[in-house]
Amino acid sequence: MKKTLLYVVAAIIFAIIGAYVGTKTMAPSISSTPETRVLANILSLTLPDHTGKQQSLSQWKNKPLIINFWATWCAPCVAEMPELMALQKKIGETRIIGIGIDSQANIAQFAEKLHIDYPLYVADAGMINLLRQLGNETGGLPFTILVGTDGTVKKVYVGQLKFDALRQDLASFQIM
Repeated sequence: MKKTLLYVVAAIIFAIIGAYVGTKTMAPSISSTPETRVLANILSLTLPDHTGKQQSLSQWKNKPLIINFWATWCAPCVAEMPELMALQKKIGETRIIGIGIDSQANIAQFAEKLHIDYPLYVADAGMINLLRQLGNETGGLPFTILVGTDGTVKKVYVGQLKFDALRQDLASFQIM
């Protein structure tokens, strides 16, 4: 009788442990969201910067970011640039990076002309597919991603940024 009771108690304990472990491994993690997986793909790329030097975007992993996708031929993209530069000076550790979907020559000329002071990288039109996976169904530019200190996509912005809303989001996600 004592042995049977001992086996029953042991079975119950193992069942509880198994159920606990099973729910922990099956629960969706923050890093498994579709947006965060796409962000991980983007940050695993090596792209040329505006000078043509190859740069690994992995240097930006686990850092709060504003990633702005743009092109030199996109009027709303160009209109955002001065305010993005001003914002970079005010947001502390959060970094703005630009990924231009354009030619390296066009981006280099543009960066020099406007004195862009945050990192600019060059991507080809294939980047548009990744933007669609982030919710930019039309693949339009500009497109911006707000990335938290935990490495997750906090918010996406389709079209020209509304900087008051971006500042509010930075504060509400405690990214500033």
